[in-house]
Amino acid sequence: MDISYRKACTMNKEEARRQVVNTYLAIGNISQVALLWHTSRNVVHKWVRRFEEGDEKLKDRSRRPHSSPFKTSEDIEEKVLEARKRTGYGRKRLAWYLTRTEGITLSHHTSRHILNRNGFKGKRRPRKVFYPAFWAWEVKEPFSLAQVDVKDILDKGALGTKIWTHMVRKRLPRFQWTFCEGKTRLRFLAYSRELSLANGLCFMFLVVSWLRRYEIDTEITWQTDWGEEFGGSNPEKLVMLDERYYRPLGAHLAKIPKGRKGYNGRVERSHRSDDEELYIPFLPNVQNEQEFLEKAVGWEYFYNLVRPHYGKGMNGKAPFEKLKELGYDLPEEFTLLPPVILDTISTDWLLKTGNDLLAHYKSNL
Repeated sequence: MDISYRKACTMNKEEARRQVVNTYLAIGNISQVALLWHTSRNVVHKWVRRFEEGDEKLKDRSRRPHSSPFKTSEDIEEKVLEARKRTGYGRKRLAWYLTRTEGITLSHHTSRHILNRNGFKGKRRPRKVFYPAFWAWEVKEPFSLAQVDVKDILDKGALGTKIWTHMVRKRLPRFQWTFCEGKTRLRFLAYSRELSLANGLCFMFLVVSWLRRYEIDTEITWQTDWGEEFGGSNPEKLVMLDERYYRPLGAHLAKIPKGRKGYNGRVERSHRSDDEELYIPFLPNVQNEQEFLEKAVGWEYFYNLVRPHYGKGMNGKAPFEKLKELGYDLPEEFTLLPPVILDTISTDWLLKTGNDLLAHYKSNL
């Protein structure tokens, strides 16, 4: 026999059990039947016994226990359902309401089970979307989409224990802020010791101001994840940040769907290159922040002007070469926005531009 009992059950459970019993009736040996059907003797025993008890249909039996001593009484269950119809509350508020009004103490898990049994299943609220995200391959014009992300350089799994320890001892910057132009993969970098919204806004200002300096006036979609350094997930807060900081510079803030990092796949992939081609080979010899930034400048130059890229549409070209191919007549200096330590300038920048984030959030407390 070529088919196993388990596979036969996936097609028709009752028929599979009937065939096992028929095989036993023909052979009369439990072990041989189990061997033929590639199953255990216990399984054969079970269905033969059921057949002998008169259960010829060989159907699944209910697994419900014969007694449920801790089951909620029908009176209490009726009160839960009445309260639900009257108030429309969910499981947690319903449990609180019953305790307060009826003196009935139920856990919210119990109220959930009662509601589910009686068809009151909650509906999942649709996630609020803050501007639609874009795929890089949808972009037609350079600088209309910026994939922006923060890389935690201090990653022992990526760097190894030796380099990780060296970074900690030398107090080198932990976070890399990355701007990746969606079409050509041109990148600008900055660094910080801390993750903060002030650093995120300062990085945006530096990059966009650099682009405007070279007369690139395209409206930029600044596409990020939902980290607090990019404004978090509060819709009102995101609208405020977009109107106050992004729109005046000809940009707007966009968020990728949660859990869908593929929308920012090009900047995410570039971070692996950072580990493999910059941090792992060069960090062991870096002794201070100044040397760290010098290495970052060299890497930015190599990445934008020399390093071949083989992603879609690149054909081995460097980002600056691709930019030239698309009709942009820019000097090489354009690709070399100097990497800085954002912590040293972000707070002063916000205060000098009249944007005191701390004052804003204090006023809302």
